[in-house]
Order: sequence, then C-alpha cells, then structure tokens
Amino acid sequence: MKSLAVNLCIMQPAGYVYSLLFLDPARYLRYHLRRLGVDCTLTRNRLARDRVNIVFGAHVGFDRALAHRFCCVIFNTEQIGAGGAHLPEAYLDLLHNLPSLDYDPSNRDSYDSPMAGPVIPIMDAPFLRSGPPALPLAERPFDLLFFGVVNDRRANLLAAIESAGCQVTLFDKPLFGPERDQFIRQSKAVLNLHHYELARFEQIRVAHCLSLGTPVISERTPATSPAAHFENAVFFLPTDELPRFVGQTFRSPGFYSDAKRMLRGFQSRDPLAQFGELVAYLQSVQRAWCAAPTTETTLRMCRMNLGSGKDYLAGWINVDINERANPDLVLDLSKPVRFPLTVQSATLGTLTLRDGCLETIYANNVLEHVSDLPALMTNGLTLLGDGGIFAIEVPYEGARTAWQDPTHVRALNENSWRYYTEWFWYLGWYTHRFEIARFEYLDEHLAVCQQPAAAFMRVLLRKVQTSLQERMLARMIRPDFGPGFEDDWPAAAPMPAVQSPPAAACAAADRLPA
Repeated sequence: MKSLAVNLCIMQPAGYVYSLLFLDPARYLRYHLRRLGVDCTLTRNRLARDRVNIVFGAHVGFDRALAHRFCCVIFNTEQIGAGGAHLPEAYLDLLHNLPSLDYDPSNRDSYDSPMAGPVIPIMDAPFLRSGPPALPLAERPFDLLFFGVVNDRRANLLAAIESAGCQVTLFDKPLFGPERDQFIRQSKAVLNLHHYELARFEQIRVAHCLSLGTPVISERTPATSPAAHFENAVFFLPTDELPRFVGQTFRSPGFYSDAKRMLRGFQSRDPLAQFGELVAYLQSVQRAWCAAPTTETTLRMCRMNLGSGKDYLAGWINVDINERANPDLVLDLSKPVRFPLTVQSATLGTLTLRDGCLETIYANNVLEHVSDLPALMTNGLTLLGDGGIFAIEVPYEGARTAWQDPTHVRALNENSWRYYTEWFWYLGWYTHRFEIARFEYLDEHLAVCQQPAAAFMRVLLRKVQTSLQERMLARMIRPDFGPGFEDDWPAAAPMPAVQSPPAAACAAADRLPA
C-alpha cells in the first residue's frame, strides 16, 4: 500500500471569484495534515490521478463522472437543511454517494451517507500568525469589520448596530486571502451575522479570524449550535442584544481584557487528534479506490483543452506550451509530433496520445497565437476520431479584439477555415478533412450576435472522411498523386540475367537492308 498523498482541489468556474473563500479551509487542512507527514498539494480544478482528492466547492460545478477516474472526497462547506443554502440536487447526490467530509454534524441530517467520514471541526490555524505581530486591539484603526454577502437580513442588523454609535467597515468588492486578512488584523473585532434563517454557525470564518488574533462578536439564535471549542472563544449575543453590546461594552477595557483571554484559549487548543482520525479515513478511502476494478474505458480521457492557460477544465487533458500554466501536459501541437506519444503527467499519470483517441478538442483563443497553424490543425485532425469536434473560439478579424494582444500573429475571418474543409489537399490531407458543423459570431461579452457586432467567432469543425470524388480531386492536384503509389517496386527476388543473342541471329541482323 503506497503512502497517503492528498490533493486539496478547489473547484472554480471561470470568473467565479467567490471560490477563493475555499482557500481558508483548504489551507487549514493542508497545514495540519502536513504536521502528520502527509504529502499535500493545493490546486484549482486540477484532480490528481495518484492522490486522494479532497474537493472544495463541488456545489458550484463538479462532473460526477470525474469520480470514476479520480479518487475523490467531497468536503462540504455549505449550510444544508431547511432554511439553509439552496443547493442543486446533484450536489446532495454527490454527498450521498461519494466519500465526504463536513465541518458541522448538523449538515449530515440532510445527506445520510454510509461513505461519510469524520466531522472536521475548524480550529486554530497557527500559520496565520507567522508574520509580524498585529497591533494591540485598542490601537487598531477599524472598529468592527463585517465581510460576506449582505442580504436583507444582514443589512437590517448592520443598520441597527451602526445606529448604536459604532461604525462597521465593509468591503465594496469581494476580498479573500492576504488582501482580506490585512483588514481583519487591523480590526478591533469582526462581526459575524447569520446569512440564512437556518443560523448554522459560520465556524470556518470565525476560526480564521480568531487564528489571526482578532476577536469575534457573533449573533446567536435558538438555532445556532456552535462547536464546544467556540463557546468560550466568541462573544455570543442574542440578535436583539447586539446593538446594546456594541454600544456599551465593545471597546471598553473589560472587552479588550476578555478578548485577549478568549483568543489565548482558542489558540491553545490543538486539533491534531481529529486529524489522526481524518488520516485513517483517507487511507481507507485510498485502499477502497485502489481495490476497485477499473477498465481502460473508465480511465480513458477523450477531451483535450488546448492552450488551457488560466481556463483549466477538470476531466479534460489540459495542454499548454507554458509550464507556468500548470497544465496536465506541456506540449506544443503546432510542431510535428509522431503518434502514438506516451507521456507522464503529474496529474493524469501515464497517458498515450494516439490516432483517433479524442472526441473533442477545445481551443479558446489559441489559433491566433501559434506559429504554424497548419501543423496544429493536422495534429488535431489526427488525434480526433471520426465525427470528433474541434471547437474553436478566435477573435474576429474586423474587430478591436483581433490585434489587442501583442502576442497575436494572425487575424481570422469567415474564409479562414476553407483550407481545412474544402481545400484540404493543400495541407497534404487525404482520407479525412473537417466540415463546419456550426458557425456563429460572438460579441465582446461572448453572447451570440450578428456580424456587425462581432468581436469573436465560434466554429465547430467536425472530422469527416473524404468522399471518393474528393480523393480524385486531391490526386489530380497533388504533385505526388496522393498515397497508394509508393510501393510499386519489383519483387525482392532477382530477375534472371539477360542472355546474349546467338551468333546466327546477329548475322541475320547484319544482312537487314539499311
């Protein structure tokens, strides 16, 4: 049995900044697992074939089929139950049918699962205090800090608290990570208000603030059930008493004295015992995964994201020429490549690219960058099976987008696809070509539009066999007449030597009239 290795994977749809909030629990797990000697990586959308993948944010997008190719454990960070977060049924199905972890046992009532692991309460994260010490509480420039989505419920509470004479600082745009933490460290306290009527305690947020050395003032409704280690670490108040506490007790010498004592108590608790239980659970998941039967069909990767860059797609073979993009494969398909090609990927393990192995290739703003586009299209045609789709998005030649990037080497228009469809023989293709399965213009917001508003083109090219007539056209035009005439050589056995003519025949030839 190989040693336990973990990949902490944060799912982030394109442009969804709120996935950055999962960095807090992911870093917390990474730190304490590493204390126990577990090899941990932290990735965005990248699942690893040879690791146990703890997935954060599966509710914002996770293909169930990925669990057939990768060993996955879903970590739930949402408030589940009546009056809680509105979650897709597909997510609850994941929690019920896959190994899972949770921070709050109350959530488990909504997705009873025999595969669920231990509850992982969020406790102290000492690594958050590795920098210079924060200012003493009384000297910090911000009074109360609140961060999070401000719905109507929270807005009403914030207004009531500010009416008690205390200014509450809010962010005008989402902030996460160190950019947010610098404000937490400069605040006298952080205010925690429930987003949902379910009022499940927001322990990930609160533990993060306490670990940074900032006290937390939190509302507590009859439904709020914090874990035991928060009871003496947080200033809990009934909702209607928050304004009075902020107006009369907050910022007093007694408040600062109590806050320092409560912070010391929270930071003195070590969660390592819970992580020993977590490691045992992850090892059991790993054993079950390794013992499960797999087939080549189960593990086969048949979709390629070409030039993946920042838009990594989980479950695809992500290819880029730039190692800094952290793709599955660093490979330049605009250069000649001999297939089959077997490569080793840090995320996907051993992978073989061969003729016809792919169903889809996706190239989002790639073709305008490559130096040898015919070579790229030829390799794409080779890798796709019959009927496979080459999905392409490129800037439109007549738009401002065509040359906005200094690394663009070409602009493309409606006729740029003719050589790959009608005039395929120019590229040396013979048995297959592309046909246009779909064509549309996109505006600067990537919405389908008419040509005058076009900023981009979206083209779906389908690989098809050439017809007999098309092959005759290719033979007629190609200087080498096309394939099939290369082996017109004599048989390997030597021919008998040519005999000299008899002397009588030579004499007769001499008598022929001139």
